[in-house]
Amino acid sequence: MKVREDTVSTDPWGRVDDDGTVYVRTAEGERAVGSWQAGEPEEALAYFHRKFDELAGQVTLLEQRVRGTDLPPAQAEATIVKLREAITDAHAVGDLDALLGRLTALTELVAQRREEVKAARDVARAEAKDVKERIVAEAERIADDTTHWKTGGERLRQLVEEWKAAERIDRVTEAALWKRLSAARTAFAKRRKAYFAGLDEQRESVRSSKERIVAEAEALASSTDWGATASAYRELMQQWKSAGRASREVEDELWARFKGAQDQFFQARSAVFAERDASLAANAEAKEQLLAEAEKIVPVSDARSARTALRGILERWEAAGPVPREQRDRLEGGLRKIDDAVRKAEEAEWKRSNPEARARAQNTVDQLHKSIEQLEARLAKAQAAGKDKDVKDAQEALNARRSWLDEAERTLAEFS
Repeated sequence: MKVREDTVSTDPWGRVDDDGTVYVRTAEGERAVGSWQAGEPEEALAYFHRKFDELAGQVTLLEQRVRGTDLPPAQAEATIVKLREAITDAHAVGDLDALLGRLTALTELVAQRREEVKAARDVARAEAKDVKERIVAEAERIADDTTHWKTGGERLRQLVEEWKAAERIDRVTEAALWKRLSAARTAFAKRRKAYFAGLDEQRESVRSSKERIVAEAEALASSTDWGATASAYRELMQQWKSAGRASREVEDELWARFKGAQDQFFQARSAVFAERDASLAANAEAKEQLLAEAEKIVPVSDARSARTALRGILERWEAAGPVPREQRDRLEGGLRKIDDAVRKAEEAEWKRSNPEARARAQNTVDQLHKSIEQLEARLAKAQAAGKDKDVKDAQEALNARRSWLDEAERTLAEFS
């Protein structure tokens, strides 16, 4: 291949030899990075410059991550090693020495960052000691003074979680503080157990409160004021929950009565609602017919006509009135699917009429036609010269372009 000397000599980082070998210039001299047989030297150098740009982009990205994020030093160092190896043996044309220099500067910055991380860890451990001493002091105050047992127990559990989340400190101090924390939790548990051992009188009060709640629930069981009574039962349930617990036997017996009264009311309400739903069956039948009519719209062939037809159906749908609850979701969901299909058809029609998209499709077809003409000329030249490898490469490239052209022409046809 004949090399144009003016093109080669103007590139400071590489050249293309007469036999197509591509060289890169480094501080250690020239190094072959590849071979180019498919075009002009400028194309070869441009190709290998792009390889260099990819490496430079990776270095730039690493610089940004090191300087702008909390990238761990170990991870940064491993990435630097990989990039250094890639640049040293790179099949690329560009200022590779400058990239290696930037990696060296990054290595120094990462080493500095490692020292900063170590110093920060030492500070964190000192702060963790203060945190754990605070945790232990608060736990001991709860163990000695708190009489709000639920709140105190929850706070002790939170303190244990805070302890686990804090940084570890030296083993001796950690063990001593943990021993004090465990002792505080044990003392709290003993006081709470002693307190609940004397709750017989309180449980008697709970029994009285829940007997009153049950009496009110039983009085409401035959009510037909559905809304107000349902609210009253919810309020009684809240009172039940907040009243506390009686003894197990009393609790079970009172709960059975309360639930029985509640079930009686809600079963009666359900029966009335079911009867009312039956009266809505005619509405459901009308909407079934409207849904069947709507389903004939799909598949959509004319989006505008489909939308007009669906709009008329929707007006009659609203006029049909409510339907039984067990049919509502199915009917509404079926109509939504039809609406979605029409909307998608409208979107597809808009895309087909989009002049910018059509222009892009036409440009792709034109470019592929031009590329195929060039490859056909290259194939003919290689066949005339008897270069089997060049013939094979050109034929494979030509087959690929023709396949792409078929797909591009199908895409363009969709805009017709």
